[in-house]
Amino acid sequence: MTRKPTDAEIDALPYRRGVGIVLLNPANQVFVAQRIDSAEPAWQMPQGGIDKGEEPLAAAWRELHEETGVKSAELLAETPGWLRYDLPRTLVPNIWKGRYRGQEQKWYAFRFTGDDSEIVIDGEHAEFSEWRWADLLQAPQFIVGFKRPLYEDVVKAFAYLVR
Repeated sequence: MTRKPTDAEIDALPYRRGVGIVLLNPANQVFVAQRIDSAEPAWQMPQGGIDKGEEPLAAAWRELHEETGVKSAELLAETPGWLRYDLPRTLVPNIWKGRYRGQEQKWYAFRFTGDDSEIVIDGEHAEFSEWRWADLLQAPQFIVGFKRPLYEDVVKAFAYLVR
């Protein structure tokens, strides 16, 4: 049996570097999707880790394409700094082999310029079981609880794009 890490051990862990994507359609609705690995509602926007030697913006383009199939998009904005979330302590040993306490993410907003038929979530790196367009300002309400404060910060950072 694996020993449960102490709070002090978890607090000493670093944050995994990653990116997040706000993909807005022409009607200013945001792409959200249900995680494939959760039976419970676990909606989120595309996001993922930064590969070694990869720049954050390049990681955002890669993650956008891997998770949604989207290539038809234009960069609108990015967060000035990094946003963080902590994993629930019970999940730390089970996620990323227990090496991180959460994620530190750079977020980017893109305008989707393609047609909805371009969106494919069942590709090689499928992470989602379903997707929809939603109101950006309402998105934090249906995001998995431990990521909700981060998503509130994302909405604050990009709300001006949908007003």
